[in-house]
Amino acid sequence: MGKKVIRIGLLGVGTVGTGVVRLLTEHREELERKAGAKLELARVAEKDTKRALEAGVPKEVLTDDAYNVIRDGSIDLVVELIGGINPAKLFVLEAIKSGKHVVTANKALLAHAWDEILMAARQRGVEVYFEASVGGGIPIIQSLSEGLAANRIQSIFGIVNGTTNYILTRMDKDGKTFAEALKEAQKLGYAEANPTLDVSGGDAAHKLVILSSLAFEASVPLDQVYTEGIEALTPQDLVYAREEFGYVIKLLAIAKAAEGQIEVRVHPVLIPETHLLADVEGAYNGIYVVGDWVGATMYYGLGAGQMPTASAVVSDILYLARSIAYDVAGRAGWGPFGDIEHAPAKLPIRPIADITCRYYLRLDCADQPGVFAAIAKILGDHGVSIAALAQKERSKGNKVPVVILTYEAKEKDMQDALHQIEALPAVGKRNLLIRVERGE
Repeated sequence: MGKKVIRIGLLGVGTVGTGVVRLLTEHREELERKAGAKLELARVAEKDTKRALEAGVPKEVLTDDAYNVIRDGSIDLVVELIGGINPAKLFVLEAIKSGKHVVTANKALLAHAWDEILMAARQRGVEVYFEASVGGGIPIIQSLSEGLAANRIQSIFGIVNGTTNYILTRMDKDGKTFAEALKEAQKLGYAEANPTLDVSGGDAAHKLVILSSLAFEASVPLDQVYTEGIEALTPQDLVYAREEFGYVIKLLAIAKAAEGQIEVRVHPVLIPETHLLADVEGAYNGIYVVGDWVGATMYYGLGAGQMPTASAVVSDILYLARSIAYDVAGRAGWGPFGDIEHAPAKLPIRPIADITCRYYLRLDCADQPGVFAAIAKILGDHGVSIAALAQKERSKGNKVPVVILTYEAKEKDMQDALHQIEALPAVGKRNLLIRVERGE
């Protein structure tokens, strides 16, 4: 039998850290019953000590130096909620080196240092838990690691950034421009003052590294995740997609395994309006996972916020507390259990130029004869067939928006065709290409 008092060290008392302190305090009796051990918030590090005291941290356990927590030999597990890469990486690696288990919500850190952190944990014989790093309160990490462990994961399609999903929902439902929807998201606290990481797809790419590394037991470098944001989308595109073709536009994090390669990409996508992900609106997240035996599964909930994220952090604390108290098996996130000799596999990542899918193409064309014929010829010359075409009302400057839905084509062929189309004198430069996915 292991320990009956689990001493917890907390680094960072920001929004999520405050939620963790509240949850450990307000639900203490229930949590301790579920853990089978006493949960003691033994040491807390926060540079803004006034904020920590206001959050309910007892003065006697508070310090402004993270190393006072990490190097305390009585601490069993360290919860890292500082965010960012440095100094969080130094703190996490030092905690592991000191023989402490780690809980973190830090998706950026994991995306940048996945191999280094998890290999260090394996070699030291401690666990790293990170449920809160993807999907807020949605238990997607536990589902991939254990609930779906009997399956070979075939694909993941995820709406994993609430900011961009809120913006696209308002553009779709209310006809707001990107700038208007972003301003509203910032006013409501869904978007940061500097929203670049969200709207560019960078945040979703961090989360996709974690999901795909788990799903495929592989090492997925962040710089190999193809990433596009939503800045170029207009409310008209969402109207065209739905009314002309029966699709909804979402920013998706996509991972697929096929033919010994994996695809990992983040970009706007047209998905059928009948798909489950099409109904994920506002700041909610939805993650659609397909396994070879279980088939399609769907995970839905709030992807951010103090209490959903704190809920996920505390669930990890409970898993670790049981492991420490009763010597039950934990996990370090990837690969064969107990394998400390080998790093994750390096599966080849399929270049974006090699993928095959259907495409939505919106072109800004001059209203003159022969333009459609020239566009169709270029597409045909590159092996791209048109499935549907719609000409819209003239816009300013005597331009006519033309929207095209293609059949399946290779990305490289589609891009080459687009470059040649944009060289036509009658075609402007404010064009848009979006990939189409069935979500299977």
